This record gives sequence, C-alpha cells and structure tokens, in this order.
Amino acid sequence: MGRVSTTTTKTIERPDVREETSTGDGTPKFFHYVRKDKILNSAVSGEYVVALCGETFPVTKQAKPGSPVCPDCEKIYKGLRRK
Repeated sequence: MGRVSTTTTKTIERPDVREETSTGDGTPKFFHYVRKDKILNSAVSGEYVVALCGETFPVTKQAKPGSPVCPDCEKIYKGLRRK
C-alpha cells in the first residue's frame, strides 16, 4: 500500500497595520480629496473612489467646514497647479 501523508494547517497571526480611519460613531477620522465627478456616483452606488493620497473607500459622509483633512491629500492638493 501507499504511504499516508497528513496535512496540517496553521493560522499565522499578523497585526492589522492599517490606520484607523473612523471614530467610534462612524465619522471618518480624516476627510480626503476626491474628484468631484466621482463623489455622487459613489454615494449612490457604493462604488469605491480613490483619494489623492491613494486610499480607496466608498463615499458615505460629506465633509463639513472645519472637518479634519487627510494630511497627505492636503499636501498633494496644495502641490497641484491651479488653472
């Protein structure tokens, strides 16, 4: 007869290194700069948008004046030439 082999499966634990992007009440920690033409579509369809900083997410909340802005998005936005 043939040789019997056994296979074992191990779970490798790794820490979640993503930055927390929302507060406990669901409000985003930072608001990101996103193309205006993509915001409404994302809010309606749930499609993900890509912020200037590269983060992807569905639009669920609208920023209010004085809301905290993602530092990376703000830096990139200020570096863009305005026409």
